[in-house]
Amino acid sequence: MAPVAQRTVSAPEEIIATGLPRLLDGPATADDVIRVLCEAFAEYPVMRYVLGDRGDYAARLRTLIGFFHGARVLRDDAILGISEGAELVGVALCSLPDRMNPPALADLRERIWSELGADARERYDEFGRAWEQLGVAEPNIHVNMLAVPPRHQGRGLARRLLERVHAMSREREDSRGVTLTTESAANVALYEHLGYKVVGHRPVGPGLKTWGFYRPD
Repeated sequence: MAPVAQRTVSAPEEIIATGLPRLLDGPATADDVIRVLCEAFAEYPVMRYVLGDRGDYAARLRTLIGFFHGARVLRDDAILGISEGAELVGVALCSLPDRMNPPALADLRERIWSELGADARERYDEFGRAWEQLGVAEPNIHVNMLAVPPRHQGRGLARRLLERVHAMSREREDSRGVTLTTESAANVALYEHLGYKVVGHRPVGPGLKTWGFYRPD
């Protein structure tokens, strides 16, 4: 199945990091970005819960992640990446404080959920309601997705991406820090080690919990 972002989003073929600093060693296509995100999040509990058991899971995952990527492109948000040679090995999708909500985004959202189903949308909205309660008052850059495929994990790539996001926040007059969420208890200590503070946690779905974090500049 063709990636959703390329089918429905009017965007340049080559994706570069928006804002500064830029981590991409070279241009990466939408396919590259979506591939890394799919590899990294294939077994993530949120994706499994939202998409459910019906249909082709890999294809449905690509559709959902294509939507997340497409939303960042439409909003002109930050897409940061690390490459080794010609291979993209890590990606961070971030929402910027001056985010836009273009009409094309609402159209994309409706098309995606029409394809994935009302049940999947309701499960995702459960997370949305929980995440809204974990926000902070200070203007911030939000890390929507931090992705390193399993075969590249354990090498500090996620830390490097976050360090660039922290630097980008410090360089912007309209940001006071960085927020993110996780549904993996194993990540809590990691983010705390990187200077994040837990701002709250909420149960979402059977056996699932989400934590919200904030790291001031």
